[in-house]
Amino acid sequence: MTMIRFKFERISILSTQLNSTQLLHIFLNPSLFLRKKGRSKMELKVYCDRMSQPSRAILIFCKENNAEFEEVTVEIGKGQHRTPEFAEVNPMKQVPAVIHGDFKLFESHAILIYLASTIPGVADHWYPADVRERAKVHSVLDWHHTNLRRGSVGYLLNTVFAVAFGMPGDPKAAAEGEKLLSASLARIESFWLQGGPFLLGNSKPTIADLALACEVTQLEVADEKDQDRILKPHTKIVKWIEVVKSATAPHFEEIHAAIRSAREPLKKLKAQAGHKSE
Repeated sequence: MTMIRFKFERISILSTQLNSTQLLHIFLNPSLFLRKKGRSKMELKVYCDRMSQPSRAILIFCKENNAEFEEVTVEIGKGQHRTPEFAEVNPMKQVPAVIHGDFKLFESHAILIYLASTIPGVADHWYPADVRERAKVHSVLDWHHTNLRRGSVGYLLNTVFAVAFGMPGDPKAAAEGEKLLSASLARIESFWLQGGPFLLGNSKPTIADLALACEVTQLEVADEKDQDRILKPHTKIVKWIEVVKSATAPHFEEIHAAIRSAREPLKKLKAQAGHKSE
């Protein structure tokens, strides 16, 4: 009872400063007021590479929700994620990672959940307060890492990135990756995209929409014929990506400009690697 009384006493101080709608919002969500009162700046650093799907999801979420943060670029292509300095941020030596005051965190899904819970004013649809709706979001995120992401990484690593940077690609691994990727896209259409424009049949996006849409959009680094072969059979996926882009405009397109600008340089590197192997 003491904590409840404390919250309402602090809220009552604002009664002459806010309109009725704002007061009702704080009344229903008093923790939002306490969180804002206790932290005026996020003091958030996001360590990322815009060529990385998980990095882009974090950046888009931060921009979409007006977070105060510093973007710290860690270029994977230059091996900056393997340096001792970055290991102090993330001992796993992968992006993205964040530092928020004295708190360090890695793994993109964990970061999205944390930011959705700490950035002031994040709309409920991103990470619902209802425990069952929240659990559904977690189920999509868990499925993502063992299905869609595994297929996407397996395919692109062995058809674009490895070959472009002079490393041996594995045709068998590429074929297995594409098979899992295509099966994952079909599963999204048949199960996750039911009853609404966004995943889980929702009318607005969650952090799961953001994570998975950025994964699918990673295919833009591949040759156009390969993109068409993989994506054209999945019309619901293509439509869903456009809906996510619209819901997060202009940030989705802004952040994804990095992979589009890298497409031609990657093609040249791939061609050069092909000539050397002949």
